[in-house]
Amino acid sequence: MARATGKSEAVYERLKGDIESLRMRPGAKLSEVRLGEELGASRTPVREAIRRLAREGLVDFVPGEVARVAGISLGGVRALFEFRMLLEPRAAASVATAGSADERVLAPFRELLERLEVFDESFRALDSATQAGSYQEFYDITEAFDQAVIAACRNPYLARTIRDLRSQTVRLRHLSHSGPRRMLISLEEHRAMLKAVTHGDAQAAEAACRHHLAQTLQALIDSLTSQDLTLATDVSLDIAG
Repeated sequence: MARATGKSEAVYERLKGDIESLRMRPGAKLSEVRLGEELGASRTPVREAIRRLAREGLVDFVPGEVARVAGISLGGVRALFEFRMLLEPRAAASVATAGSADERVLAPFRELLERLEVFDESFRALDSATQAGSYQEFYDITEAFDQAVIAACRNPYLARTIRDLRSQTVRLRHLSHSGPRRMLISLEEHRAMLKAVTHGDAQAAEAACRHHLAQTLQALIDSLTSQDLTLATDVSLDIAG
């Protein structure tokens, strides 16, 4: 049982990574048989992983029917960001307030600000042809920032809700940074959030977070209207196969 559970976890992590990075495109079919062959797993751990991803909203799954990578729609993105704008600015403000009372809360954010400054300098020194290869480092910094906010948020219900949305927000990250210009703008937005938090300024942290989410939403709308992400070439066979 432990071995099966471990295999299911490995399959889940692999599929989740492929979906979040858009290597598996929205709308692509998922087959227990073909995925099992590709990943060296039986149908049971593949089925468990697909069902788990369905609970997270990354897969559309109806027993006995075709499972597909969940589509990305303008309506869904707007609804997600409307919800995020209710949650994340308050969490950022909460962390800034906690940091003003306890310096230890601010340590990870100061480290992230330093990492961001180093990345900014190195990124701007690259030519446009090689800048795209540096995106992952920036994604790592922004992911670390989001996780630090969740960890430091003093409201456990707020933190848990934001954490539960991470799978959806990570998948959209690759669409919101459609080029070096938007990435540099996002970098400035994260710098503003980090500075506000490290200064213990709750009002500025909340405003900076809300501004970042609004700008990210607009970037996503621009990206989605320029391509169709509800359709995709199948990556596998029918799940009942």
